Amino acid sequence: MRRDVFQAIADPVRRDIIQLLAKEVLTVNEVAEQFNVSRPAISKHLKILEECGIIAFSQKGRERHCLIQPKKLIPAFLWIDQYKQLWEDKLDAFENYLNQIQNKTDEQS
Repeated sequence: MRRDVFQAIADPVRRDIIQLLAKEVLTVNEVAEQFNVSRPAISKHLKILEECGIIAFSQKGRERHCLIQPKKLIPAFLWIDQYKQLWEDKLDAFENYLNQIQNKTDEQS
């Protein structure tokens, strides 16, 4: 089954793994140590991230290092970014509404 970036970021553990690997290259064991889930569960998450092309593995001796492939996250960023203005407009309208209510309350005091 071919997976995509949206399947990768759908799970909070995988998002946390992506965040960790964005900061530094870690071994599989180092990644697993950061979570309170089993090593096999982390291995499954890493496999999904690899299938989506978000990480790659590099073998150094007996250790497998996880390397982030940030370009593969671009489709998700572009999809989310298209909604940025929509949400900013809605939040601005809500802020204006709250300010109007506050002004009415202040005037009545």
